[in-house]
Amino acid sequence: MNEIGLTHILFLSAILFFIGVYGFLTRRNMVTMLMSIELILNSVNINFVAFNKFLHAGKLDGTFFTIFIITIAAAEAAVAIAIIIHLYRSSKSIDVNDADLMKF
Repeated sequence: MNEIGLTHILFLSAILFFIGVYGFLTRRNMVTMLMSIELILNSVNINFVAFNKFLHAGKLDGTFFTIFIITIAAAEAAVAIAIIIHLYRSSKSIDVNDADLMKF
């Protein structure tokens, strides 16, 4: 039976990364753009854990980087949601094209 190797995990990570980039570049809804950024960050986390497991099995460097990125992503999501709520209250839309960013 085939094992899941490093190339399989990197392929999955690349797919998630490009789905996130596509979603960020094509969508104009701020919530969807935020979810796309989170998808990109999670694909990077998968890379860190995969390289840590397959290349440096005895060390925890990849795991520490992953925990750090998860912490940064949580803070980024909190700030982004606060900005989205503020923009929705001021312009009644979360579309990037409808938002007048010079009101801040």
